[in-house]
Formats: sequence, structure tokens, C-alpha cells
Amino acid sequence: MDTFALLVVIGAAFFFTYTNGFHDSANAIATSISTRALTPRIALAMAALMNMAGAFLGSGVAKTVSEGLIATPTGKQGMVILFAALVGAISWNLVSWHYGLPSSSSHALFGGLVGAALAGSSTVHWDGVLTKIVIPMVLSPLIGLVLGYLVMVGILWAFRKANPHRAQRGFRMAQTVSAAGMALGHGLQDAQKTMGVVVMALVIADVQDESDAIPIWVKVSCALMLSLGTYAGGWRIMRTLGRRIIELDPPRGFAAETTAASVLYSASYFFHAPISTTHVITSAIMGVGATRRVSAVRWGVAGSIVRGWFITMPAAGGVAALGYWLVHLVVG
Repeated sequence: MDTFALLVVIGAAFFFTYTNGFHDSANAIATSISTRALTPRIALAMAALMNMAGAFLGSGVAKTVSEGLIATPTGKQGMVILFAALVGAISWNLVSWHYGLPSSSSHALFGGLVGAALAGSSTVHWDGVLTKIVIPMVLSPLIGLVLGYLVMVGILWAFRKANPHRAQRGFRMAQTVSAAGMALGHGLQDAQKTMGVVVMALVIADVQDESDAIPIWVKVSCALMLSLGTYAGGWRIMRTLGRRIIELDPPRGFAAETTAASVLYSASYFFHAPISTTHVITSAIMGVGATRRVSAVRWGVAGSIVRGWFITMPAAGGVAALGYWLVHLVVG
């Protein structure tokens, strides 16, 4: 039964990673597709490969997820908590994908972990939730918004005398690099979050010690599932990011992707903070769009997206808590 429970939790973690991939594929490539810098299938293939590569570039975020948010639960109850947390996160991913809402898979997972832990009377590290989740959740979109605006202002000034047609063509080519950088950052952030959950499951099952390094098979499996999900594509959310917030041109697409990738790398390497790729790229798009004119950004759409961000953690946490109670009733 213990082995079966471990396999079920790991399977749920891999499925969450798959939904994370197709839910968040828009983060890396929506702007490149909307500006026609890349064709959809080439963009998806590139994003899938870069996501896989990014998964092997660090482990700080995984450590934060596995140790910094909730106390590692024990025994059968611990497996139920992890399973319920993943059910909550998967449910929110599917609901938000259905409605084309670019919400955060990361915060769905965090909300699921906290909700399931509270339902299971397990310890929540509220200081870690505040410093590693809530504060970065507020700061990273603001940084993305302001930095995106400033980067785009710099580009407009630097290329103010350039031939418009030639500049557009050059930035369309440059978007290949910026989209790859964004996809690499997505793999660096999001694959590690699932690794952290799988490591928790292995610790609960007494398969490995909490201080051990992440097993290579865990890294490979999470990277592969994220890549497969990314290649499946999340077209509903791509339309929202690529078209509904603002009509992007190649320079603004390049500026948004470059800004978002920079924030992702900084959060991963300097702070080990698991931030949302969705929040960062969406706010960067708003920032670069505002350089055209403030009214060019469809703030009504942007407002709906931001409201979705704030209900992600409570919604996923609520489903996770309900899932915990239901599973607990079944397995005792």
C-alpha cells in the first residue's frame, strides 16, 4: 500500500507537470506567434526543448517548495496531503485553461499545498509562504510592468532613427532568441516546483533523506513531462496573451520576453523564489504596451486576469482541502 500510494502521488505530480506545460506554453511563445516571428509548431518545439534544458539548470526553487512552505508530512496522511494538493492544482489549471485565463500554475500548486496541509492539520511555514510566495507574487508583476516599460522606452530611443521596416524584421529575428530565453526560464522555474513535490513524496516514503540531492530520474521525468505538455500547446491562453491584452509588434514582443526572462533568472538564482512565469510575462506585456499609449492596453482584460491571480491560491487550496477530506474518508 505504501508503494502504491507513492506511485499514485508521483503519477499525479507528473500529470500536474503536463498540465503546467500546456497551460503555460503561452508564456514563452504567445508573443512570438502573435508577431509572426515563429510559426506555431516551430515555436512549440523550441519551447519544449528549452523547457527541458532549463529543468537541469538549478535546484534552489525545488528546495524552497519541498522544505520552505509546509512541514514534510509523514506516513499515509502525508501522501494524502500531497495527492490532495496536486488535485487542487490540476483542477485549477484545467478550469483556467478552459476559460483562456493566464493564471499561475505555480500558485495553484502552492495554494494546493497550503490548503491540503491545513485540512490535514499539518504545519504550514507561514513565514516561508509570506517571504517566498506572497511577497514575490506582488513584487514580480510590478517589476515586470515597470521594467518592461523602461526596456521598451530604451528600445524606442535607441532605434528612433532606424528604418522602420528593417527594424521590424530585425526584432522579429531577435524574438527567436528572446522566446528561447523565456522558455528556458520557464523550465528553470516550473519543472523544479514539481521536483520539490516528488522529493517530498520520496522523503515521506523513506526512499531518500530530505538533505539528499534531487535524483536524476526525477529531473529527467519532470523535464520530459513539462516538455510534452508544452508541445501540446495551450491555444486558448495564447490568444489571450498574444492578442487580447494588446496587439504586439516584434520590438514590443522582444522587450516583453527579454524582461520576463531576466526576472525569472534573477528570482531563481539570487533568491531561490518560485515566482509565476504567467504573472511576469503578462505584466511585461502590459508594460511594453503602455509605451504605445496607456489606452492601447485593454485594461478591462488585464483587470480580469489580475483578479484571477488573486483567487488562484484560495481556489486551488479549497479544492485541495475538499480532496483531502474525501480521500481521507476513503482510505481512513
